[in-house]
Amino acid sequence: MKLLITGGAGYIGSATAEALQHAGHQVTVYDSLITGHRKAVPVGCEFIQADLANHETLSSVLRKGKFDAIYHFAAFIEAGESMKDPGKYIQNNYVRTSELIEQAVKHGVGKFIFSSTAAVYKSSDAPLTEESTIEPANTYGFTKLAIEQTLEWYRRIFGLRYGVFRYFNASGALPGRGEAHQPESHLIPRVIQVALGQADEAQIYGTDYDTPDGTCIRDYIHIEDLVSAKLLGLSALADRDHFTYCLGSGTGYSVREVISMIKEVSGVDFKVVEFPRRAGDAARLIASSEKIQRELGWIPVKGSLRDIISSAWEWHSNHPHGYND
Repeated sequence: MKLLITGGAGYIGSATAEALQHAGHQVTVYDSLITGHRKAVPVGCEFIQADLANHETLSSVLRKGKFDAIYHFAAFIEAGESMKDPGKYIQNNYVRTSELIEQAVKHGVGKFIFSSTAAVYKSSDAPLTEESTIEPANTYGFTKLAIEQTLEWYRRIFGLRYGVFRYFNASGALPGRGEAHQPESHLIPRVIQVALGQADEAQIYGTDYDTPDGTCIRDYIHIEDLVSAKLLGLSALADRDHFTYCLGSGTGYSVREVISMIKEVSGVDFKVVEFPRRAGDAARLIASSEKIQRELGWIPVKGSLRDIISSAWEWHSNHPHGYND
């Protein structure tokens, strides 16, 4: 198939682009490089540096490309920032993505696979399923939910086939491919920077949640397991017109547990500082991936926190400056 990967120079987008290429598909990466890295784009993929806001370029690419499907990863992803600058998230994550969907239908793209998030859900003590209560705690989650609903209308009206993956904290690394944001705000790579001596202290925001150790609990999914689900999703749209799946390990780890594991894996002790809660953080988000396992036969193989952190530690140790090394 001919595939367009928006945000394909980012962490998850580039890993998925590489896997799709290895599976025999013809892949074009479309990325502004605002947060992505040119060196992350897999060798052999056509690369187009452009913003989704560039309507003329986007329309030209879709018209000439005659793509079978779009994988969309080009979103801002910081929940905390979305509560300080909601307009940035609404414009990019909702408005630009809605325009992309419109252009996809206009130019005959038949399938659209969307990266959604656990942030669409209300915090819950029970594992979250596709039927769990929807109640975003931040603007980021709202924008993802709004696109899920937009895709459903385009399916009903125009027959656009779509797949939605609500995944829970993609983490870890693949050989030669890891998580590198500037500035870094995700827990695991941020704390690894402390262990590498690149930052002074690890930070915990909120120690009074109704959890065993008072800190937020999250599910973490290894990037390798996430990418394997993305490949299955493309095949799934051959015999169905839409799907929504939760993706996670099914196990929750607190912020303190993650920091402790990074100390153990790295062999480095470091300073940890506690701060009040941040706006937009849910207390507990853990996935149930039973549905995708039952329907598509997806089997996560690297679900343990140690697997995730060990792979991330190895990559960051060998690439202390990320893709700038």
